[in-house]
Amino acid sequence: MTAVLDAPAPARPPLRRVRARWAWGLGTVVVVGWSLAGAGLFSGDVLNPAGRVQFGRFAGAALSPALDPAFLQVLAASVLVTVAYAVLGATLAVLLGALGAVLVARTTWGRRRLGWTLARGLLAVPRGLHEAVWGLLLVNVLGLDPWVGVLAIGLPYGAVTAKVFADLLDEVPRASHDALLAAGAGRVPAVLYGLLPPASGGLLSYSFYRLECAVRSAVVLGLIGAGGLGYQLSLSFSSLRWEQVWSCVYALAALCLLADVGGRAVRRRLAAPHTPGDRLARDRVLTAAVLTTLALVAWSWWYLAITPATLLTDRTRQQLTYVLGAAWPPDTDGDLVRSIGSRAVDTVQMSVIAIAVATAGAVLLAGAAARPAGRTGPGRRLTGALVRIGLLLLRAVPPPVWALVLLFVLLPGVLPGALALGVYTLGVLGRLAAEATEELDPRPRAALAALGAGPAAGWLYGVLPGATGPVLAFALYRWEVAVRDSVLVGLLGAGGLGALLASRVGAFDWAAVTSVLVAMVLLTLAVDLVGARARAALR
Repeated sequence: MTAVLDAPAPARPPLRRVRARWAWGLGTVVVVGWSLAGAGLFSGDVLNPAGRVQFGRFAGAALSPALDPAFLQVLAASVLVTVAYAVLGATLAVLLGALGAVLVARTTWGRRRLGWTLARGLLAVPRGLHEAVWGLLLVNVLGLDPWVGVLAIGLPYGAVTAKVFADLLDEVPRASHDALLAAGAGRVPAVLYGLLPPASGGLLSYSFYRLECAVRSAVVLGLIGAGGLGYQLSLSFSSLRWEQVWSCVYALAALCLLADVGGRAVRRRLAAPHTPGDRLARDRVLTAAVLTTLALVAWSWWYLAITPATLLTDRTRQQLTYVLGAAWPPDTDGDLVRSIGSRAVDTVQMSVIAIAVATAGAVLLAGAAARPAGRTGPGRRLTGALVRIGLLLLRAVPPPVWALVLLFVLLPGVLPGALALGVYTLGVLGRLAAEATEELDPRPRAALAALGAGPAAGWLYGVLPGATGPVLAFALYRWEVAVRDSVLVGLLGAGGLGALLASRVGAFDWAAVTSVLVAMVLLTLAVDLVGARARAALR
């Protein structure tokens, strides 16, 4: 008993950090309330009674998707186009990320912080613009060419991949790197041969994750005319053929599930092996994954009939020269600046509501979606499977489609776009929250159950305290993504900076387009900074 009484008390966070957390919490409540008020939730009507019948038809068609051979043939061709775009876009992103990581890694620059800061700042420009924005801009330069979809995925994803790859390189042991520098090697060779081999597992794991994301981005680009599954989904929706819409949704969900399962299997095999048998299995899986990826790249290149000559034609050079010349200097007209400020506020409010909805839903569903560690009954397994399938469907359908669905029951404005982003983000955040719950220590919940606590009490006191930190951190990361995705919803008329950008591009007002793009990048940087500070307060 004396040993127990004399044991040191668990460490507590400093009082200043506790106050900071309370300040962030109260600030979050205020910002969410401000966003809801700005969306008109507390003033006036937001419901659209006239759309209830059409929404009922849409929901009822979920049980009877279109299965006629002619449409299934068109659907299969659309799926192949989407896969080809995703594979080539992800491959380009990994290549650009590998090259960019060496240039922006802290290790490469050493103590030259100014050069490192400028190099990281350059990544903010392609990273701050959504793939749909890149697609919209590239169409005006390249026309309806397959390069539009590939570059629209590869350029922003390449910037994101370069940042992640650089962080992975900076976190590996530096002994080999320092030895090469001491032997007279340059900084770039030292990074390539001293840091790259030990970081290869994490680099490959993230590369396959990028492929999963590229599938969803390829669908989004289809919604703005790049072809593939997204384009077919848009056609079916605009013609009110709900059976075809659900066939597209189910095909998209199956494609996302296939990419998700395949990527997760590869990432698990790339985890640090413990036995020679594990190493052998890992090497086999890795070899099969790499060979399959190379085969898919070759097939995608052939299927889309891509040629580098398209990027070097006289028309492309002339159009690029014209667009760049017309886009600079940016338009600084007072009315435009005020409009950008107003639309930026709408974008922030849209993203805040989306993350609030997604976080609340993820907390409620994480326990049911998590795969239990021990033996459970068939009812629990069935419930978990249904919740995971539901989350998969939520994240498989692009936010613009959710926005169009919600416009059946809501009046146009910020709220439908915000809820559409929230529903989509719930599918992503719910999965992340479930995985975080699965990784928690099961002993506190088991101890509560042994003392007679019910499932609800075990969840509230044995799981929720440990899952709160990771879930909030994931939510802050997704907030940064939601700001970019809100631009996508705005491109299709839901308001915000995306709607302003679409109108300026449609009018060929390239100077105003530059001003809107600068605002998008600055807004993304500001949200990144706020999110980083909030995550630091949670640690």
